[in-house]
Amino acid sequence: MNRGVESPGYEAAQPLPGANEPAVGVVLATHNRPELMRRALDSILAQEYAGALTVIVVHDRCEVDYDLVREDPRRRVIVMENCRTPGLAGARNTGVLQLDTELIAFCDDDDQWLPTKLRRQVAAMLAQPLAEFASTAMVVDYGDHATVRLAGSDSVCYEDLLRSRMAMVHSSSFLMRRAALCNGIGLVDETIPNSMCEDWDLLLRAAERRPIVHVDQPLIRVQWGGSSYFYQQWEVKNTAHLWMLERHRNILTSRVGTGRVYGQLAFGNAALGQRRAAAQWAVKSLRANWREPRAFLALAVAARIVSDGRVVDQLQRRGRGI
Repeated sequence: MNRGVESPGYEAAQPLPGANEPAVGVVLATHNRPELMRRALDSILAQEYAGALTVIVVHDRCEVDYDLVREDPRRRVIVMENCRTPGLAGARNTGVLQLDTELIAFCDDDDQWLPTKLRRQVAAMLAQPLAEFASTAMVVDYGDHATVRLAGSDSVCYEDLLRSRMAMVHSSSFLMRRAALCNGIGLVDETIPNSMCEDWDLLLRAAERRPIVHVDQPLIRVQWGGSSYFYQQWEVKNTAHLWMLERHRNILTSRVGTGRVYGQLAFGNAALGQRRAAAQWAVKSLRANWREPRAFLALAVAARIVSDGRVVDQLQRRGRGI
């Protein structure tokens, strides 16, 4: 065989399109939402990004869909089971540890990426060589309502996240350097109750090291309402917020941040019918920040002036949450 002659159709000297773009691995964790998951996957594969893209669909406590497998080297799809702690945190870490790409992104199975999301976000991150973490703004879909949520800034710092969860910095927009995630920031914390607030915890740990690069354009669509596994799960939310206060004590250095979390705890207790606890948390919230609206809403729910469902519905119609 003459090894100096290439086989027909093979141009060894020509680089593949996008060869200079960093490879991106996407972790798409899913649990019993096959139709929504396929919609999310389609939006990832339709990205206008020239670099190689590997998507790992991690099935958490549900049947693995092997029909999703795709071997295209530019748009590869791998499927697997969550082999770590059951839940979103363990599923995400399962995917992260399976990937060896320079960059890693997350997408929830009920959300979607807009076509230019990855291209714009990678460019923004590469423009700042020391950057380890990037995010984008979002569109919130709630029923027939769509609301754009912007941060009003091209970066998110640690102090911003102590004051507010900044809901527009959504986990489905996260893009991270794998080396920083695995050897500096740390993986998603699997000890968080029910994986609630795992995204805020990860953001705080990342921003404490370096500011987060933010593309303040709505490049993802986020589904709110009944499709969320945390929709109105107040006991879970209360436990997770207490966990956050214990783990991230610096939240308490911000009067605004303290008032906000105390107000969330007040509202969660009011929604559960625990009126005395709701009042106690509301008082603590207002002592920290007398302008905190969640405290007043909690008192209204506790007094049965309005229902928690009504309050949540009106807020989410505006792309907001408790």
